[in-house]
Amino acid sequence: MSPLTETTAFVFGLVALGYVSGWTGLLKSSIGDALTAFAVSVAVPILLFRTIIEADFSGAAPLTLWACYFFAVAVAWVTAQVLTSKAFGRDARASVVGGVSGSFSNLVLLGLPLIQGIFGREGLEVLSLIVAVHLPIMMAASIALFEWANRGSAEASPGVAVIIRDFLYKLVANPLIVGILAALVWRLVGLEMPALGQRFVDTFANLAGPVALFAMGLSLRRMGISGNVKAGLALSSVKLFVMPAAALGAAWVLDLSPLVAMVAVTAASLPTGVNPYLIATRFGTGQALASNVMTLSTAAAAASTLFWLAVAQRLFA
Repeated sequence: MSPLTETTAFVFGLVALGYVSGWTGLLKSSIGDALTAFAVSVAVPILLFRTIIEADFSGAAPLTLWACYFFAVAVAWVTAQVLTSKAFGRDARASVVGGVSGSFSNLVLLGLPLIQGIFGREGLEVLSLIVAVHLPIMMAASIALFEWANRGSAEASPGVAVIIRDFLYKLVANPLIVGILAALVWRLVGLEMPALGQRFVDTFANLAGPVALFAMGLSLRRMGISGNVKAGLALSSVKLFVMPAAALGAAWVLDLSPLVAMVAVTAASLPTGVNPYLIATRFGTGQALASNVMTLSTAAAAASTLFWLAVAQRLFA
């Protein structure tokens, strides 16, 4: 077994173990929620903090990386949103859920441990540049499109000002954003990490990957599949094939460095995360659609992500 295949199998194997633990009744789904909360609120923010304070960004080109990745996001989002509306007859608001479900990669719970396992610390540094702006951009785009979809609607809306205020509050209070901002301040001030502090940071950061992956699998058991499976399959195909193909083409045109190109393509090939479901719940539409895409894309991603990793390595390595 090649190192690439072994690492991919290990990462998705941890997800599968979490799922089996829930399926067999060994662990309750509420434990998955608790583990996810620990990973997202404590372990992963500390991992991002450690990565950013120790990273060497001197040769980084974040603007071209962001251009590559978010070009792929835009292609996948438009494709998925149009597909949801035209092929499956969903209304404008549900189509926005379809769009975000087809373009929102699971960069945190799955992407961070996968990229670290395959590309090491340098790959994690590149991914952290995407993670730093990913959530704010995707949430802002979702809010804007929902407001556009609600124009002329008879449904009550809390108003743009209220939505923006709520968005900014949740953004600033988000532990991932706090971890990133804290790391940037730390680098700016130029502080040295004391030995005891480093032990704490390393302990929690090293827990982030395994806990996040196992928790993700356990949570998938609770999410499940319901409703229109055909729409879920179609949007999963957009997420797993259209989006990484767009990232691959953009990386080629922008002439990204080999490591940056491979990380961008791999990040784009990841399955859908939980945030589209949370967005759908927040706006009261498309919850089953988002849940289906998350579950189906994660189940297929072990094979499709390995495929895109192999293609990216063949072209760029």
